[in-house]
Amino acid sequence: MTQSPEEPDITYADMWFDPLCPWAWITSRWLLEVEKVRPVRVRWHVMSLSVLNEGKEDLPENYRRLIETGWGAVRVCVAAEQQHGPQALGPLYTALGTRFHHDGEPRSLDTYRDALKDAGLPVELAAAAESTEYDTALRASHAEAMTLVGEDVGTPVISVEGVSFFGPVVTPIPRGEEAARLWDGVRLVAGVEGFFELKRTRTVEPSFD
Repeated sequence: MTQSPEEPDITYADMWFDPLCPWAWITSRWLLEVEKVRPVRVRWHVMSLSVLNEGKEDLPENYRRLIETGWGAVRVCVAAEQQHGPQALGPLYTALGTRFHHDGEPRSLDTYRDALKDAGLPVELAAAAESTEYDTALRASHAEAMTLVGEDVGTPVISVEGVSFFGPVVTPIPRGEEAARLWDGVRLVAGVEGFFELKRTRTVEPSFD
């Protein structure tokens, strides 16, 4: 088990997220539910759908427009992590995701400033959205996730106890014992050597309830 000397009974789950992605948002809220019912703590990392799809010519036009707006939020997240440590990412992700996915706010400097304020971080970090200053660190964090699971998946990526996988993709947010059962099941199948994929077509839109 991946444990802390201070908390020997805690298992750490590392999740890579892009605030742009509604499905990753649901997965992240599920993990916070898992923390309530299992001895698990989540550590947050940034990946980027904009980096992942950079240079690809065969993307649907609506998706291309979406990911073109995705640079700002991940740059702000990485700037916060670089200046205030990895512990800044969880509150900032929550603030950004709430404004993006629940409130329907635009991916704009004003939204980034408000989210930073919500997370107790300096609003000046919003300037990183329009800068390439943190792109090297952003690409390194993204590459770490891709190294774990390969280039043919997106966000979220989760790594726990030496096992890494894309997903789970689920809606709405599992809570309570349902969250626990999903965690146990995902860990079970992901831990089977040679297991790669279990999937069906999505037939509903993401629900953030």
